[in-house]
Amino acid sequence: MTDFFRKFAKRVSELAGSVWMFFLAAFSVLLWGFLGPFYGFSDTWQLVINTATTIMTFLMVFLIQNTQNRDAKAIHIKLDELIRATGKARNRLVDIEDSTDEELEQLHQDFVALHEYFGRHRESIEHERRRRKPK
Repeated sequence: MTDFFRKFAKRVSELAGSVWMFFLAAFSVLLWGFLGPFYGFSDTWQLVINTATTIMTFLMVFLIQNTQNRDAKAIHIKLDELIRATGKARNRLVDIEDSTDEELEQLHQDFVALHEYFGRHRESIEHERRRRKPK
């Protein structure tokens, strides 16, 4: 069942994001608007579009969220592999998405401080790199 839903959600997300689906939705709205005078712009006429769009939006939220969750997980795994494979990278950043808000804020502040430090010392750092570079 889970595998079926995964495949179904992926396919629906792909279709929903297609140019053809956009044109179908736009055509549906135009058709609905065109039919307004024939139905006297009645409450029922308005209810049709409101109900249809509400139901579609409600269902699409879950399908698209499933697809986005999978994509985010795949990206995290790829980034974790890059961190693990890079010699100078901090391995504590692997699985950082599972950290608490406080831990994330502390890491953010660490990177802000690093950015500020390197911004202030950019010239001397670049000079030292050029000096150490083998000829």
